Amino acid sequence: MIDRRHLILAATAGAVARPARAAEPVRFVRAGRLIDVQKARVLEDQVIEIRDGRIVSVGPPPRGRVTGGGVLDWSRLTVAPGLIDLHTHLVGSDQSADPLEPLKHSAADDVLSGVRNARLTLRAGFTTVRDVGTWHGLADAILRDAINDGRVEGPRMKVAGAYVTRPGGGGEVTGLPAGQFPPDDMRMGVVETIADVRRKGGWLLDHGADFLKLIATGAVLTVGTEPGVIELSEDQIRAAVDTAAARRSFVAAHAHGAEGIRQAIRAGVRTVEHASLIDDAGVAMARDHGCWLVMDIYNGDFIDEVGKRDHWPEETLRKNFETTEAQRIGFRKAVQAGVKIGFGTDSGVYPHGWNARQFAYMVRWGMTPMQALQAATISAAESLQWAEAVGSAGVGRWADLIALGEDPMADIRALERPAGVMKGGVLVV
Repeated sequence: MIDRRHLILAATAGAVARPARAAEPVRFVRAGRLIDVQKARVLEDQVIEIRDGRIVSVGPPPRGRVTGGGVLDWSRLTVAPGLIDLHTHLVGSDQSADPLEPLKHSAADDVLSGVRNARLTLRAGFTTVRDVGTWHGLADAILRDAINDGRVEGPRMKVAGAYVTRPGGGGEVTGLPAGQFPPDDMRMGVVETIADVRRKGGWLLDHGADFLKLIATGAVLTVGTEPGVIELSEDQIRAAVDTAAARRSFVAAHAHGAEGIRQAIRAGVRTVEHASLIDDAGVAMARDHGCWLVMDIYNGDFIDEVGKRDHWPEETLRKNFETTEAQRIGFRKAVQAGVKIGFGTDSGVYPHGWNARQFAYMVRWGMTPMQALQAATISAAESLQWAEAVGSAGVGRWADLIALGEDPMADIRALERPAGVMKGGVLVV
């Protein structure tokens, strides 16, 4: 595996190693209005001081003017923390009508697509993402490392490395002729037993993954699987949770079906992804266990519109129809019950850079604009175990900020149109 990753890096070095143009680090940001997501308030006329990419002070302007080099004037704009998307797929090609599309792209090609997707995501205001699965194992870790090294422009990333899934399950490429299988690097997380879960989960975490992503039930987009069908047992999920905990990490579980959701929560996962068919008992369990729900309530509309236009498999369109409205009703119930909710969109199903389109759906289905923004900042950061580094414009955090020409507390769609994006004290756009 190490040799394969080195080969990919060598093959793509000329394309991804070109750094962003040098820019003078910002020392002060003058914010006309600053959204304090920690205290759910908006502050007027604030100055954010930055040193070595981190925020060292926030407050009213000092006596005398803040002038000189390194001063960024956002005094006519509303400033918010950089946004976090907990459910992205940056590496690889976008969803298409062909279930076998992933087999048509090499790992190197998928990484190069990830370079483009990472840039679009960052420039859309998402300075941090949790990337929850890639077909070619650990290709996401290569992209993450290239971003961290400064060779690629993109958000901070935590990556899953591969899907932990049963054979032929929601995390496999399905639809091949009988007796044929994808290449080995696309089956790194395929498991059959509890021992497999411990061995393969531990191997992924020891070789570059930041957390484990389990496919606990069938999937909407994987042909031959059903969202309500359980695909991993509760004991297998618990084994993954224990394996991750031993490495100070956590588990995110893809689970659409009601019983699959409940068993994932009982087994101790940190987040449940999609949660499309969650029932009242599942909502109560998530609340009582402190489990985050990451519900991608925008892209059902995209799948319906584009899937019909581009002739996606009828099975996919049927499953999407059966889960979209149910998911949104479950989302509303979870908001009303006080469940922890993290912002996650399933980017890669829809075009990268459109992530903020989900905010309007979250408000339409029960959140206030402040709650929706908190889901994509402090709540998401806490679920990532990164609350001390990202998620708010607070002292000690990275200076990850966005500037908006309109007030998102009045019109949440303002988040779709950032006028400026900063990551680590460096202006991106």
